[in-house]
Amino acid sequence: MSTSQPSVSIVVPVRNEADNIVPLIEEITAALDGRWDYEIIYVNDGSTDATGERLKAVMAQRSNLRQLRHVRSGGQSAAVRSGVRAARGVIVATLDGDGQNNPAFLPDLISAVEKGANVGLAAGQRVGRKDTGFKKFQSRVANKVRNAILQDGTRDTGCGLKAFRRDVFLMMPYFDGLHRFLPALVRREGFDIAYVDVIDRPRRSGVSNYGFFDRLWIGIMDLAGVWWLIRRKKTTPDVTEVNA
Repeated sequence: MSTSQPSVSIVVPVRNEADNIVPLIEEITAALDGRWDYEIIYVNDGSTDATGERLKAVMAQRSNLRQLRHVRSGGQSAAVRSGVRAARGVIVATLDGDGQNNPAFLPDLISAVEKGANVGLAAGQRVGRKDTGFKKFQSRVANKVRNAILQDGTRDTGCGLKAFRRDVFLMMPYFDGLHRFLPALVRREGFDIAYVDVIDRPRRSGVSNYGFFDRLWIGIMDLAGVWWLIRRKKTTPDVTEVNA
């Protein structure tokens, strides 16, 4: 691993994505080389295919690539959290490991956080989403219900392309599904959200290995919990230390 301190960490949660490893890393490096000192952290979430071996092969060639491994799958939120906790960069960017998220949009997201005085999160908003009609319908319904209750002003919380300040993410209460509620929780802490339109594309190979929040009946309890957290938020006091 590089001995220099990266300013940006790219976190990629994966489970059984062996065929997508090399092409996606090549795209990430093409987007970021020469722009930031960065590291790539793949969180291998209990894969049972050759994901780990493919990552090891690339690690032998790239000193800024790291692999974290969950012995058993903990889910996407757990994988993102593991990656963020291990990250050394002040800014963390995430994207899905299936190739649907185009790394070409990472610089726009990272720059939005870097240049925004009070921006805690830059969230990708998918344009031309490459999913089935039923999944798009589920997503529209869930996003409308979520926005009506949380009023987070976000039309698409399911996009894996995000960038945020590491310290802001670590302020968040952890629960399964946290990554889907980041806009509302970041606003809860008093930070602004930047939005970046990103172009969706089909996954390269394989099938989805994580469930979808878009099924409203799965996320309803989390939605109620986040609503409660927002309602219970009080202004953080300004603290000064009094010296003798």
